[in-house]
Amino acid sequence: MGMTMTQKILAAHAGLESVTAGQLIEAELDMVLANDITAPVAIKEFEKTGATCVKCRDKISLVMDHFTPNKDIKAACQVKYTREFAEKQQIEHFFDVGEMGIEHALLPEKGLVGAGDCVIGADSHTCTYGALGAFSTGVGSTDMAAGMLTQKCWFKVPAAIEVRLTGELPPFVTGKDVILHLIGLIGVDGALYRSLEFTGEGVKSLSMDDRFTICNMAIEAGAKNGIFPVDDKTKEYMHGRFRREPKIFTADDDAEYERTVSIDLSVLKPTVSFPHLPENTRTEWAELPVQQVVIGSCTNGRISDMRQAAEILNGRRVHKGVRCIVIPATQDVYLQAMKEGLLEIFVKAGAIVSTPTCGPCLGGHMGILADGERCVSTTNRNFVGRMGHITSEIYLASPYTAAASAVLGKLATAKEVF
Repeated sequence: MGMTMTQKILAAHAGLESVTAGQLIEAELDMVLANDITAPVAIKEFEKTGATCVKCRDKISLVMDHFTPNKDIKAACQVKYTREFAEKQQIEHFFDVGEMGIEHALLPEKGLVGAGDCVIGADSHTCTYGALGAFSTGVGSTDMAAGMLTQKCWFKVPAAIEVRLTGELPPFVTGKDVILHLIGLIGVDGALYRSLEFTGEGVKSLSMDDRFTICNMAIEAGAKNGIFPVDDKTKEYMHGRFRREPKIFTADDDAEYERTVSIDLSVLKPTVSFPHLPENTRTEWAELPVQQVVIGSCTNGRISDMRQAAEILNGRRVHKGVRCIVIPATQDVYLQAMKEGLLEIFVKAGAIVSTPTCGPCLGGHMGILADGERCVSTTNRNFVGRMGHITSEIYLASPYTAAASAVLGKLATAKEVF
């Protein structure tokens, strides 16, 4: 029986000719990632081993993105601890205020991850890099510590689910709607410890940003990872950016999938995940007033997301009583949005623009919800209390839908604005 893309990448990094689902392997890592919340825990575990030096200082990325600029004393101390470790270990890829971005947008942008890589990160949305044809997955801080120490990690080779895409997305429908639709179909445990392998002629119609968004939320279906085939769009994205030679793996014709889920992109509608699970998706709803809108995050903070939001907000005003918070995912996205006049559109519309940060996504800062408030957000999780008070509610949506909701003061789609 043949292998999937994921299985081929894992076999190559384990030095094996082949692997099968359920097999335990130890694989070499191309990148180990942590942020200002998870890095301090990993560093403490690293130091407990008595080790004095990381294995490969050029294969570690530490990104200060969750609570930075520091929101309080505890956050400041966490970052200081990580900063001192990075200085001591001479970590090449340490990103702090002024040069950092939201980690899962930053690493691909900087060319630190790419096709054929095997990547772990002490953050569950590390699966984002599957958009580039890499195996990437989230791990705990202890595994992160072991990765810094040995540049290796053990894995149970995942079985796979094929997601076969056909057609092309209609106007105002994006990769966010695709992944919310999929999670609605299979549930938050529908791909538990499985690899979601996206295939079919519909793949070529998706932008790289669509693919990043889709892979980013593979974890919300319980998946170990999500992965797209490497095509011309992938190669174009990596060209002049990716710092190493890409290794392109393709699934065998007889690769084994536990099941196939087929999605016709052309019939999808703007999709919203209602509280309090990503699987609670709807395409129709009664009038629902909202108090806050967040456009950004590792899921939807890239330049195309900024452009989509600006398309809706241009010449319009944020509804009275709605707080609209726009967060470009990286400094480069911020600069590009500035050059294109998008930031001016946001401010004139009555929104605010933040420095890159995960902030409100995890209820950290820059947009905490009070009791009973509703937020339409382009983030990835809408659990109870995720963004603030336990009685607050989060509605996950695309930038188009989020911006339209900000204008109308209620959960709305782009078509309702035009």
